Amino acid sequence: MSTVQHNAAQDRPELRKAAQEFVDAGFAGVQLRVRDERGEWVGSAGVHELGGSAAPSTDGQFWIGSTTKTFVATLVLHLVAEGVITLHTPVADHLPEFGLDGRITVRMLLQHTSGVYNCTGEPGPDGTFVPGLPSVGEAWVDNRFRSYRPEELVRFALSEPARFEPGADQSYSNTNYTLAVLLVEKLTGRPYAEEMRRRILRPLGLHGTVVPGDSPDIPGPHARGYYRYQDAGGEWKVVDVSRQNLSLLVGAGDMISTTRDLQTFFRALLGGELLPAPLLDEMRKPHGMLGYGLGLFVQDLGPEGGTIVHHNGGAPGGYGALMISSFDGSRTLTAGLTTGDAESDPAQEFPKALDRLITTVFRTPHPA
Repeated sequence: MSTVQHNAAQDRPELRKAAQEFVDAGFAGVQLRVRDERGEWVGSAGVHELGGSAAPSTDGQFWIGSTTKTFVATLVLHLVAEGVITLHTPVADHLPEFGLDGRITVRMLLQHTSGVYNCTGEPGPDGTFVPGLPSVGEAWVDNRFRSYRPEELVRFALSEPARFEPGADQSYSNTNYTLAVLLVEKLTGRPYAEEMRRRILRPLGLHGTVVPGDSPDIPGPHARGYYRYQDAGGEWKVVDVSRQNLSLLVGAGDMISTTRDLQTFFRALLGGELLPAPLLDEMRKPHGMLGYGLGLFVQDLGPEGGTIVHHNGGAPGGYGALMISSFDGSRTLTAGLTTGDAESDPAQEFPKALDRLITTVFRTPHPA
């Protein structure tokens, strides 16, 4: 049985329905925050934990997965804005210890055009996913508290063949953003977490956003996340994965945040508070088959919806995040999702629920 909470100031039944559809699709819970011309609406659906009846808090923390990449891209572009590096700088100039192809530039890392193998796995020739470091199934469950050093992730990726010549194609690779973090650390002489706090989190007052390093804990109040997997004997199991060490995805998917902080960050970024206009334009310029700029996906919704920018994310298990906005930041949608024990795979129904939510928020007419 799921419960929906919403702010009493304005009832938005269409948003309540859109939130509930994620629960109907098999998610344990969802917290949703929308800001538009009518003001801000927050609500949640589903449950805080399996077996309970309380709805998820609308202020809870959650693992944001690949939404981390937008934060890291912004951090790198801070250094570009300061003239420390350029988008055309060869990464090997500053990270010579890895023997990277000298043609790989800073832009290629942020745009996923470097060709570097994705350390958590890649599709094989027939399209079937071939795992890299343990990130799915029982292998991930058994290794979910293991600590990885970013150098270890990069060296593993570079032990595999490159996907393509640098700049010749586009392929989403977590390794690109781990390299970006190592580049930030080399150029600043400070840890990535410290630079993130110094340049972005503290100035924006993002008190619920954390770069946890090796810590497996979500430090504040949070809904529980679960992972359903098939063990070696073929038996299906469900495990609470609220605690997990995401050093596996350093720079690529390791941060923790809240819907409020994601909204504040995205509005500040798209409103020009964090980067000079030319670099913000570069972020929002879609490239290649992914329609990916620098740390952002760019998507045309057609005449009825205009252009949206986004970077959603998912931890290996238990948690997901949505961070979506109109091109100028005037309409934003942020959400935290938790998976439960549904026998159906929520990922199969997720695109439909997400499309309906995007339609509700971004394709509806603006008030006169």
